[in-house]
Order: sequence, then structure tokens, then C-alpha cells
Amino acid sequence: MMDGPILLATRSEGKLVEMREIFRDLDVAVTDLRTLGVAELPEEDNLEEFPTFEENALAKARYFFKRTGVPTIGDDSGLTIDALGGAPGVITKRWSGRSDISGRELDTVNNEKLVREMRRVETERGKISRAGQYVSVAAFVDGRSEIVRRGEIQGEVLDSPRGTMGFGYDPFFYASDLDGTFAESSVENTARNSHRSRAMRALVSALREQGIIG
Repeated sequence: MMDGPILLATRSEGKLVEMREIFRDLDVAVTDLRTLGVAELPEEDNLEEFPTFEENALAKARYFFKRTGVPTIGDDSGLTIDALGGAPGVITKRWSGRSDISGRELDTVNNEKLVREMRRVETERGKISRAGQYVSVAAFVDGRSEIVRRGEIQGEVLDSPRGTMGFGYDPFFYASDLDGTFAESSVENTARNSHRSRAMRALVSALREQGIIG
């Protein structure tokens, strides 16, 4: 059984807030890249180059475990929309094609593209399904074991934003399991019901079943 905390390998403050709440609820000790003083390197931009969430999550976990020697959880997540053939998928964060901006500014241009694409498809086809899924994959690497689990939440894409919480596409994604958009949901509610929560809880369950953590 491992000693010490698990490293949450993300640079996203939004993800980190949610993940810390999830692991607090699960009574699992965690740490993060900033706390460990892990400098951000340009090569990290190439970690999400694979065609699946699973491969990307594993790439992150392997990379940061190699750099730190600390058992690591890597996460890759995204939005898949039925009417757009599963887009944006694994390029959810990079969908706009803008590499010169980040944070809220990047969220804004990505959401603008989301609205444009949905309206374009509606213009071409008429009434369409607005169904979609938020997907999260969590991967654990400790030098001996590699364990991967996936979580999803079903919902629909709105034409206008609702709420001010969260990040990314959260104001435009309504999920009945949250009784609102992700941007309308409290951190506690999101940490209990989100796609990321489902992936992380499944992963922790597997780690406990295998005796890796208590």
C-alpha cells in the first residue's frame, strides 16, 4: 500500500478545484504540481496528441510520474456532440485553433465556435438533436501499475449560456443529473455528479480493490 499523497497532474485551476473536492469527499490525500514546485515546460503542450481520451490521460500520468516519482493521476476530458459527429472530442480545449490565448479568453472563443457550429448544422439540416456527453478519463501510474477508468454524463448543448461557475463549455452544457448547466452547479454538486467525479471515483475504487491505497 502506498504512502503519501497522489499527484493530480493538471495545470487547470478549474479542474484542480473540482478534483480536490472529489478526493476530499473520498478521504484520499492528494497534492498538485504547484505545491510540488513542478515547473511548466513547453513539452507539456505535446502530451495530448493522441486520438483517444484514454491515451492522453495515460500520457499525462506517465510523464508527470517520470518527472516527480510521485504516484500520479492524469485526466483527459472533453465534450462530444452527436450532431457534430462527436466533435470537439479530444481537441475540446484546442477546438478554436487559437494557441495565443488561454483561460477565460480561450473559453470565450471556444464557446463562440460551439454556438456557430450548432447554428450552422441547424441551418443545413433543420431541427437537430442537441444531445452530447461530457467525457472524462482518469489514469493512475505509479511505476508498477497503470489503471484507467472512464466517466460520462449525458446532456444537451444550449444556444445561450446559463450560470457563472465552472470553466470551458460549462455555461452551455445542461445536464439533468445536475439539474442545470455545469456553470449553474455548485462545486459540491459537480464533485458528486460530474463526468470527472464518475471517472475519479471509479479509479479510486479500483485502487482500493487492488490494495494500492487504503
